[in-house]
Amino acid sequence: MFDEVDGADEMDGVSGDGVTRRPGSRRPKGPTGPEGRRTARADRPGRTAVSLLVLPLLGALVLVLGPTGPAPAQAASACSGRLVKTVAFSTGSLRVYKSRAYACAVAVAKKPGARRAMRVSLQPRGGRAVVDSGRFTKLAGPVTVHALNRCVRASGSVGGSSGSTGWILC
Repeated sequence: MFDEVDGADEMDGVSGDGVTRRPGSRRPKGPTGPEGRRTARADRPGRTAVSLLVLPLLGALVLVLGPTGPAPAQAASACSGRLVKTVAFSTGSLRVYKSRAYACAVAVAKKPGARRAMRVSLQPRGGRAVVDSGRFTKLAGPVTVHALNRCVRASGSVGGSSGSTGWILC
């Protein structure tokens, strides 16, 4: 007839605080007010709904705006691998990159802006040169050749100035 639940005596489903409960049920946990009722502060169902909406929105905002730090050095080129040779000339530079099996080259303008004639060429030893030429604003290329066990040579021009490498990566 009498059950003790959380230190309070209950009799036939009526607890000491006057709230009728099913037999065997317990009082809700959490902070209670002066009359033994749970306070609204302890249980905020709207708070979790808001946090479930705000966190994904913040994540999407970071993805849209991107990182705020400086851009990586390789962002100017579209070549993968490590930079192995840079040939500077008055209006730009020629950059050659090497990954395990491939070589890649780009001609980058020193001052991007108006369209001007640009050209980049990359040739593996014993093979044909791969060329990208046209009127570009920032860079010509990338051009890529298979160079697992072969030397390559590259040349590039921006405007009227040009630069080239001899046979490299031998």
